Amino acid sequence: MKNDTIVIVDYGSQYTQLIARRIREKNVHSIIIPYDFKKEYIDVYNIKGFILSGGPSSVYEKNSPNLNQIIFNYNLPILGICYGLQLLIENFSGKVENIGSGEYGSANIEIQKRSVLFNGVMHKSKVWMSHGDKIKETPSDWKITSLSENKIISSVENSTTKIYGVQFHPEVVHTEFGIKIIDNFIFEICDSIPNWSSENFIRNTLADIKETVGDNKVMCALSGGVDSTVVSTLMKKAIGDNAICVFIDHGLLRHNEAKEVVDMFNESLDLDVNLYDKSKEFLGELDGVSNPEKKRKIIGEQFIREFEKITKEFGEIKFLAQGTLYPDIIESGGYGGVAETIKSHHNVGGLPEDLSFTLVEPVKELFKDEVRKIGEDLNIPSNFLKRHPFPGPGLAIRIMGEITKERLEILRKADNIFINILKDENEYDNIWQAFCVLLPIKTVGVMGDKRTYDNVICLRMVTSLDGMTADWYDLPQDILKLCSNRIVNEVNGVNRVVMDVTSKPPGTIEWE
Repeated sequence: MKNDTIVIVDYGSQYTQLIARRIREKNVHSIIIPYDFKKEYIDVYNIKGFILSGGPSSVYEKNSPNLNQIIFNYNLPILGICYGLQLLIENFSGKVENIGSGEYGSANIEIQKRSVLFNGVMHKSKVWMSHGDKIKETPSDWKITSLSENKIISSVENSTTKIYGVQFHPEVVHTEFGIKIIDNFIFEICDSIPNWSSENFIRNTLADIKETVGDNKVMCALSGGVDSTVVSTLMKKAIGDNAICVFIDHGLLRHNEAKEVVDMFNESLDLDVNLYDKSKEFLGELDGVSNPEKKRKIIGEQFIREFEKITKEFGEIKFLAQGTLYPDIIESGGYGGVAETIKSHHNVGGLPEDLSFTLVEPVKELFKDEVRKIGEDLNIPSNFLKRHPFPGPGLAIRIMGEITKERLEILRKADNIFINILKDENEYDNIWQAFCVLLPIKTVGVMGDKRTYDNVICLRMVTSLDGMTADWYDLPQDILKLCSNRIVNEVNGVNRVVMDVTSKPPGTIEWE
């Protein structure tokens, strides 16, 4: 049985992923697709309704994203949010114009007419606004259902055609009754069944794996992270010994990581992991390379080439299983798990054009916290599930500039000190991701009455739910001081420690 699905059409809003999350939190499946999607990408789902996201554009601007008319072929409920609402207004011959000053941040709205969308919502409530345009004229058969305190239209609807629109953002926590409004849309208007759960996901995924793979062998690419661990466990449950677990040490791992990870897998999960040391091959290909995208491409292609060599030891292997997540697809501009969309933003850095494997990506529609929940239900030990994310390209994207054995050793030592301090101070589990970055600069210092000219280490700590957005973690100053002192004193070649206090957006979690 297919899950009921709400399709979210993305127009570039910083809040789009929040819409997906709010719906999934209600146990209803949701997907995010770009506004120029093709019909075949969504026909595989049991669609119950559409939500059009906000975005930075204005509908009257040249080359602004348009309303995909395919939506109307389904005759299903539609909810437009902010820019999505304005697109609907324009499409049905209403008018949109610039406000002048705009409405940004917290605002008050007052309901004008009864609406299913506002069932259970107070007559006056607070919402979150973020728009510079307003509705000047509604389509003739639409009604205004609420106004802001500035007497600007904040919601409209055509209940006959089940088309609704809000100028504010119900997906943002600052909207007082935002969750209730989303509930009303997905349940009262779209009549969705809340059957999206980890138990159902596991059951359906195991069946899908068996159907896709059959009696063939599958190589499971392990990294030691949560995603690949969950994927390998699912594969093992579905096809048993036909799941061949492989861990490649590319020479870009953290201190003693290869041995620790393989020991954990074999002792705790009985996955029988095959370890291959390919550090010489990877580092050889990366010699002299400093461009970040080129690093990713080289690492991604080298992974595949090494996997192709390894398969010869196990007979014919047609499939490669990996832990691609939904944020990987969203952030690379992809949708629906289409392979082409993850080549340049891949968890191991990019796939070659002549890929000889068929990819199996069982968790490609999950966010990180959803993967962890699946892991819990699969009885994967918490020490696996609580590990901080670690990128496929490893330390290669945490070393700015060229990668050398000397620079790798500096970063490994600094990162090991940093992470161990966080664990000793009981801060590790409070942080989504923490790591050190080796910067491409040297600075003057004084150590032991001598002038030095050495490297700079940057500490990066963030909190996040799914990696789509993040905020820097405010580590207590005494712990920061301890980190700085120990790194400078214990790591040869480092004389300065700084801290990254940038959120995502505008920055990214990783540096490259």
